[in-house]
Amino acid sequence: MALLNNDKDVLPLSSIAELLSAKVRTLKMYEEKKLLPPKKETKKLYSINDVKIISFVHYLASVKKINANGIKYINEMLSNNMDEKNKTEFLDIVEQKLEKLSGSEVTDIETI
Repeated sequence: MALLNNDKDVLPLSSIAELLSAKVRTLKMYEEKKLLPPKKETKKLYSINDVKIISFVHYLASVKKINANGIKYINEMLSNNMDEKNKTEFLDIVEQKLEKLSGSEVTDIETI
C-alpha cells in the first residue's frame, strides 16, 4: 500500500490558492464555471490529483488567456480521449513546465 493516496480529498481551495499563488476568489470562479473537478460534499475538498487539474486550468486561464468555454473543451478532450495513464503523464509534464514559470509570468485573474 502506498503511503500517500493522491485521490483522497483533503485540501480546501484556500490551501490550493496558496500553493498556486492565486486568489481564492479566482479558484471559486473556476468552480462556479464548472472548470474544476466536481465535488458533491458541502465542504469541498480536493485531492492531489485534482490540484494538478486545477493548476492546469489556472495556467490555461492566466498564462494562455483561454476563456472558460475553451478550457471546458480542452478538459473534455483530455477526459474523452486519454486513458488515466496518459492523462496523468500529460499533467505531470504540464506540472514540470509550470514549475519553470516565474511568479511574474502567472498573473491572477478575476474574469475569464
